[in-house]
Amino acid sequence: MKVAGWARAGRSRSGYPDRVLAAFAATLDPDDPLAALRVDDLEPAEPPPGWVPVTVRAAALNHHDVWSLRGVGLAADRLPMILGCDAAGVTDEGRDVIVHAVINDPAFAGPDSTHDPRRSLLSERHPGTLAERVWVPPGNVIDKPAELSFAEAACLPTAWLTAYRMLFTSAGVRPGDTVLVQGAGGGVATALIMLGSRAGLRVWVTSRDPGRGERAVGLGADRAFASGERLPERVDAVMETVGAATWSHSINALRPGGTLVICGTTSGAEPDRAELTKIFFRPLRVQGSTMGTIEELRGLVAMLITTGIRPPIDRVLPLLDAASGFAAMIAGDVFGKIVLEP
Repeated sequence: MKVAGWARAGRSRSGYPDRVLAAFAATLDPDDPLAALRVDDLEPAEPPPGWVPVTVRAAALNHHDVWSLRGVGLAADRLPMILGCDAAGVTDEGRDVIVHAVINDPAFAGPDSTHDPRRSLLSERHPGTLAERVWVPPGNVIDKPAELSFAEAACLPTAWLTAYRMLFTSAGVRPGDTVLVQGAGGGVATALIMLGSRAGLRVWVTSRDPGRGERAVGLGADRAFASGERLPERVDAVMETVGAATWSHSINALRPGGTLVICGTTSGAEPDRAELTKIFFRPLRVQGSTMGTIEELRGLVAMLITTGIRPPIDRVLPLLDAASGFAAMIAGDVFGKIVLEP
């Protein structure tokens, strides 16, 4: 089946397909993101010169994809846009690879790709990974080790890479430190718990749902607390993904000189109490963190191989059934990553 009206006319190159099966944003719908999703044959936008194709063996869903369907970070003039940031697959030369989703401006020359103010992620300006094929800059792939399945490897480039950078680069924690993870249950929080516990950290978590707290302990957390509960002692670092709802608790949970690392604001970006006096008087460090570099992705993969930990996978679905995966993620009916296989 072809999608009438969605094909993009354009030049073709040798080996460049007319169509690929893909999950893409056909429209934008802030209230009903599933209504904006299509899964069908699509003519992808032609990649920039020099980009290389990867045949996708597995791609993981992220809440970033849902926000894209709602129109957050994705403009209407870029539609139709193939969704997806995470993938593992095979190059035309037969090399098994993991795709790094951070796309830098060609003029950026800094050592840290996350510092590029013009950076984007796959599926924001360039077609994403929820397709049979994806095109990326040649420097945006790393070798997939045989110890990781394609499904496991596809879970790493967004949530797990974000967690790795938060702990070991942005917070700079050391074995024996105590880290509080706000909001057990999310993909980044799950990765923080598993990575932190294997790195010799004492990991505490909070959750509004006692069941999620118990699951977090099962993954390696030392203790679980109710959201906002007073802790038995202050911690060295807080990993903040929730935002407004937990901000004050995060600030008050830190020891003097501690670090709060924030990578998201799922509950909103404007807390009722900014706690500015406590931040400068104690004094605390607030560090923003987003995604990670390709060297950090290599470090993450090496840590998984060394420790034996693997990202939990809730379910693996065919790409044609992407809508049911999106529906489960939106409903919160998951524990672990949802992986699509073309």
